[in-house]
Amino acid sequence: MLSQKTRYTIRAFQHLADHWGKGQVQLADIADAQNIPPKFLTVILSEMAREGLLISQRGRDGGYQLALPPVDISYGDLVRLTRGSLALVPCAARNAHEHCKNCLPESECRMRSLMLKVRDDTAAILDRITLADPIEMQPLFETEAAE
Repeated sequence: MLSQKTRYTIRAFQHLADHWGKGQVQLADIADAQNIPPKFLTVILSEMAREGLLISQRGRDGGYQLALPPVDISYGDLVRLTRGSLALVPCAARNAHEHCKNCLPESECRMRSLMLKVRDDTAAILDRITLADPIEMQPLFETEAAE
């Protein structure tokens, strides 16, 4: 499951991609539009600027903008930079691998093999989709629509 940091990073970058070519976007505008706590967003955007994906400018007219065109930033890049895990079970995680409790040995576990495939296929999809690609909104689940 994606971490909160990864989800916030993706939303902030989507917002910046929407404003590509229009100059700096202030942190408060991103935080308000994307419902991200400003202090947490400050940390995220500072890290992404150090990674070279953002340009930050201080001062009254300062803010943030993408350092690369949206077409050059994939969702896979953002997940990896925030150390987000695509694994649905601990034994399929690349960076935070753990043996599953009450399970078969990994060499005999077909569930692990399936989850490795799901992880790798998900990563391949995220690597193909960039911030420039349109994301079609999906209908709500029936339970969400009723709320």
